[in-house]
Amino acid sequence: MIHHSPLPDVEIPERPLTTFVFRDASSRAGKAALIDGPSGRVVTYGELDDAVRRLAGGLTAKGFGRGQTLAIMAPNIPEYAVVFHGVAMSGGTVTTINPTYTAEEVQHQLTDAGATIMVTIPMFLETAKKGAEGTKVEELYVLGEADGALPFASLPGAPLAEHAEVAADDVVVLPYSSGTTGLSKGVMLTHHNLVANICQVVEPADLVEGDTVVAVLPFFHIYGMQVLMNCGLSAGATIVTMPRFDLELFLQLHQDHAITRSFVAPPIVVALAKHPIVDSYDLSALEQVFSGAAPLSAELATEAGNRLGCEVVQGYGMTELSPVTHLTPKGQFKPGSVGVTVPNTELMIVEPASGDSLGVDQDGEVWVRGPQVMKGYLNNPSATASTIDDDGWLHTGDVGRVDGDGHLYIVDRLKELIKYKGFQVPPAELEALLLTHPAVADAAVIGLPDDEAGEVPVGFVALKADQSVTPDEIKAFVADRVAHYKRLREVTIVDTIPKSASGKILRRVLRDQATG
Repeated sequence: MIHHSPLPDVEIPERPLTTFVFRDASSRAGKAALIDGPSGRVVTYGELDDAVRRLAGGLTAKGFGRGQTLAIMAPNIPEYAVVFHGVAMSGGTVTTINPTYTAEEVQHQLTDAGATIMVTIPMFLETAKKGAEGTKVEELYVLGEADGALPFASLPGAPLAEHAEVAADDVVVLPYSSGTTGLSKGVMLTHHNLVANICQVVEPADLVEGDTVVAVLPFFHIYGMQVLMNCGLSAGATIVTMPRFDLELFLQLHQDHAITRSFVAPPIVVALAKHPIVDSYDLSALEQVFSGAAPLSAELATEAGNRLGCEVVQGYGMTELSPVTHLTPKGQFKPGSVGVTVPNTELMIVEPASGDSLGVDQDGEVWVRGPQVMKGYLNNPSATASTIDDDGWLHTGDVGRVDGDGHLYIVDRLKELIKYKGFQVPPAELEALLLTHPAVADAAVIGLPDDEAGEVPVGFVALKADQSVTPDEIKAFVADRVAHYKRLREVTIVDTIPKSASGKILRRVLRDQATG
């Protein structure tokens, strides 16, 4: 049984991403497009459009364009949108790097993406330089000034009058998503993917020109990139950027800028529901809190909504889906639901063992088909084939059910990814790292529930004979080699790692052991 969206289809134009997003920029020239939260610096739609065109012109003059990739590693600042759309307008591809990555993780992404230019900020310059060693990166630019890098201000040139020629299926962005095995993979998202998903989100979510949204979720992550930056700019909203989460600043910005829509992840909903400081700020302009990137309990959504006096709703998606497949339109909140299927999208609930399609109120794997489905994983046809079948269905690895009103409920995950504050933590990557420790004979990593983070990664290690190491030493070993969100919060030394007859780690046994 194929479940269709209860929402009417929307028209999806065949236009390049930046041309579409900035289609009304001239009529909004004097309106604030982006506001830097900490400083209050305003960039209008007219100034943003000009900066994007000048960067596209400078890149084109350097010979950069279609088939080439630029990497950006920066926090949420107004210039992020300039870099992102300047690259897109030049016909190139932008790969977005997590600023908390280690040099080794940066190097993997730069190498896999084939980036030749990199843009960062002074704070991350040393990591960027180390990560760029041995890659194809020829030029490193810094937003601001710092020794050892070219100033970004030298890169823009004469404004590009028209968008460079691109095809609808040209890859415009390469965010990286962790799979259940190995290192993170480049997700090839095309101009058509992103334009389609903007159309699928803006109208059903009722995101309008009068909205002011706070952008605390990182732009390098697909949620921040698309739902906040691209959907917000396309709708003509004002976006207030935050380079990192700070609860007091977050609340102050809501009060100062009369934030109407707050797009967050579950840990922020926890703070909004429970932290006493929230009562010290005026959040009366807030019409809706939209939570995504990780599961949010019905109880927590209701608690936060009652306190704030507005709807606290969920959406669902993944990087490979550009990212939104489900959202909750205003007034259609159902506790525990991630919303209804977005327009132009099909949903199927499939029994994992038999492959049979299931009906209403039956649990199975969530499959999605629509124009937002990625082109595939870069340099990884086998992973692509195991994720998207011959009929175009993307197998999410999540287990869910659909009710009679078309609302989707996510109940479990087939795949083993750990979701820490919305970030994906692949157990296999951490297990492989643990096995490089000279004292470790075997290892396993699982996710355990956590009220603030959603899940936290915890490790189990079996030691080699006559070897001795403490859990804290193992945690420090991992912490030195991975981004902060991948760090192990607990380590337990065990005699053996439980495994099935086929050698698969029995994570359920470890979870039972860890939770008593």
